[in-house]
Amino acid sequence: MSSPVPRRRATRPPSLANRVQARLRGIAVSTVPLAAGCLGLLGGLAALVAAMVPVGPDWLGGAGAVAVVSIYSWALAARTGGRPVVFGTLALALGVVVLVADEPVLRTGAAVMTCVVSAVLAVMATVPAVTFPAAAREAVVAVLVAGVGALATVGFEPVITLTRFEYATLGLAVLGAFGVVFRLGAGLHGLGRRGIVIVLVGTAVLALTLAYAELLRRYGTPGLVATLLEGVHWSRNHLGAFPRPIESVLGIPALAWGCHMRARRRQGWWVCAFGVAATAPVTQALLNPTISLAESGLSVVYGVVVGLVLGFVLIRADLALTGPRGSRARRAEEAAAERPEPPRVAALQ
Repeated sequence: MSSPVPRRRATRPPSLANRVQARLRGIAVSTVPLAAGCLGLLGGLAALVAAMVPVGPDWLGGAGAVAVVSIYSWALAARTGGRPVVFGTLALALGVVVLVADEPVLRTGAAVMTCVVSAVLAVMATVPAVTFPAAAREAVVAVLVAGVGALATVGFEPVITLTRFEYATLGLAVLGAFGVVFRLGAGLHGLGRRGIVIVLVGTAVLALTLAYAELLRRYGTPGLVATLLEGVHWSRNHLGAFPRPIESVLGIPALAWGCHMRARRRQGWWVCAFGVAATAPVTQALLNPTISLAESGLSVVYGVVVGLVLGFVLIRADLALTGPRGSRARRAEEAAAERPEPPRVAALQ
């Protein structure tokens, strides 16, 4: 007698929850989130511009600000390997609460969060640059990202003391950038001697720039202050604006040199962290009611130009000290300088 054929157990179809999870995972790895984020960002930017004209209802600026900070929070979490859905939804919920409550303290807190998130995201959105023109492009990209954050910051209509707001947002942005870079740079042991020197020098430049400005404001002699103010007034009268020193001296050079170094060494991220000295002032650029929109824009542009000149000098000095000699050897070094790093819209970890 032949043995009986075993019966096959019927496979149970996947449950509704499993099907929904599989569909969500498929959407997450597709281009749908990126396209939705771009559309939402464009809509928020359009609302902010309309509110500045002004055109449309009074709540348009606040709605645009909430849209921008929600998408920026989502993008920063996605870029740094976090939970974009959680942080994006949280930022959206908090923004709606701020608009509904319409309290000055809440609006100011939302503006602080927008400044910090925009400044850090602008640095994280850069990619390695093999050549100086590519490094200059990355600095411009960071400034543009921060510029949208500046519009969103004004959209919340914060009630602030300008100097305190600038110091607070710059300090939080520096802490946030270094916190992210600490993870990306594999901790402090990934610095090496060269990285330690760079961090110490950058910290000293940042501290000296802020301390000098504050000491000059409080204790500067009338003659010195008058001389410096004459230069500022001449630039504003003849050129339309005066570049912000911290952006020109530290922020933009750090972005250009850091992106250039990231194509070769991981320590370049520690240099890029000082780029918030440029992106944070850009996010604050529209908060001063005594400065026009055109002057604020020109000030940022002049800061980028001066900073890129200094960045070019730093890159050339770095190549002269550590790179090969001769134009042919430098071209060969550029061709081989392709340290792997995820693209601009992918997670860094």
